[in-house]
Amino acid sequence: MLFIAEMWERFSYYGMRALLVLYLVASTESAKSGGNPGFGWSEESAYLLYGIYTWGVYLTPIFGGLLADRLLGTHRSMLIGGSIIAAGHICLATTEAFGISAGQAVSLQTGPGALICFLTGLVLIVVGTGFFKPCASVMVGQLYGENDPRRDGGFTVFYMGINVGAFAAPLVAGTLGEKLGWHWGFGAAAVGMILGLIFYQTFRGRYLEGIGGPPERTATPAAHQVRQRERLTAVEVQRIAVILVLAFVGNIAFWAAFEQAGSSMNIFAAQSTDRTIWGLLAEPFPATWYQAVNPAAVIFFAPLFAWMWMALSRRNREPSTPVKFALGLWLLGLAFIAMVFGAVEARDDGIAGPQWLLITYVVYTWGELCLSPVGLSMVTKLSPIRLQSLMMGVWFFTFSLANLAGGLIARYSVRLEQGEWTFVIGGLGGFYLLLVLVPCAVGTLILLMTPRLKRLMHGIH
Repeated sequence: MLFIAEMWERFSYYGMRALLVLYLVASTESAKSGGNPGFGWSEESAYLLYGIYTWGVYLTPIFGGLLADRLLGTHRSMLIGGSIIAAGHICLATTEAFGISAGQAVSLQTGPGALICFLTGLVLIVVGTGFFKPCASVMVGQLYGENDPRRDGGFTVFYMGINVGAFAAPLVAGTLGEKLGWHWGFGAAAVGMILGLIFYQTFRGRYLEGIGGPPERTATPAAHQVRQRERLTAVEVQRIAVILVLAFVGNIAFWAAFEQAGSSMNIFAAQSTDRTIWGLLAEPFPATWYQAVNPAAVIFFAPLFAWMWMALSRRNREPSTPVKFALGLWLLGLAFIAMVFGAVEARDDGIAGPQWLLITYVVYTWGELCLSPVGLSMVTKLSPIRLQSLMMGVWFFTFSLANLAGGLIARYSVRLEQGEWTFVIGGLGGFYLLLVLVPCAVGTLILLMTPRLKRLMHGIH
């Protein structure tokens, strides 16, 4: 049930994410020739807004999680958030209407309300995600007992559901946006979120009864406040410390590199990659299709990883959570070796083969499966029950910092590509080489910290 609800929310988010940078850099003049006009921003400006937007999307869940824990409950918080997200996508879909001045479709900038409408849509998605995002994951954790060995495998399956939506989004919303008009892509994202809300409300009573209700109220409000503010034990503090270390060190390092998918790698796909598959296609396929590779790989490999963790657990050989984080970071760094080759080929020949992005997306998906669903599971295992939604919000807060860092990092790819800076290899090759070295170094650091972190986890694997 939660698999499908989150699937549609991710469809809406990743559909918009696939289009955002391409939409911002699209020429304002293309409408004159019957094209698909955008705002005509520079790549650096587009990367900055992308970073700020994705920072906001993962910042607000800390406040949404707090409200869910203390007032709303996860069920009502999800409904509120989903409705606001849908309204945001509708704003984005109607932006183009404000870009028509005196009946002449010249560019979005000819309508003074276009930018306001567009930014309003982004803000609504940011706020709505704050309510929605931490709650679905917490509800998955509520399905399992404290030491249930199925928890990591269950989160991996849930994570596979998330990626069904992420896989469909670039193919549906991305294709509609690039081929028919940006507003069609944003509109498809709105439809996805609305479908998710309808499905969740229709079937929740049958499959999730008793899950996600508001906090239990005691006889008096004062007594309720005492329960919420109950002092943490020493063991709880140490377990929370493990969450914070892995979140603020491992998670930020991982996603700052990973999120190049929506910014620098998206532009690389559109401008520097052979999308005719060595001339086999009559015309290039949409650049957004590359962003379907990662979720497709998650769908394919997630059951294998879930089975692997369970099989290793039965033999008492399953890696601890910190070791899984280290493995994820190493795989992420190794994946970017393919982008180094692709960037060098594009620099020398003007265009890179289609295989380099494909290899990168597949290999760093293996790293994602070692880290991301395991991280969700870790938060629900190590957090005190009364603080689970809040700690899930903190977990997503580190995504916000990572996404902001990813957008800022992507801006420097432009300077490296233009030769203003150099790191070992000239051009973009040096930029992607940095993304090889930094995650691998952080993964090694976490591995060295593992014995201490395991002691602070107090028996929770």
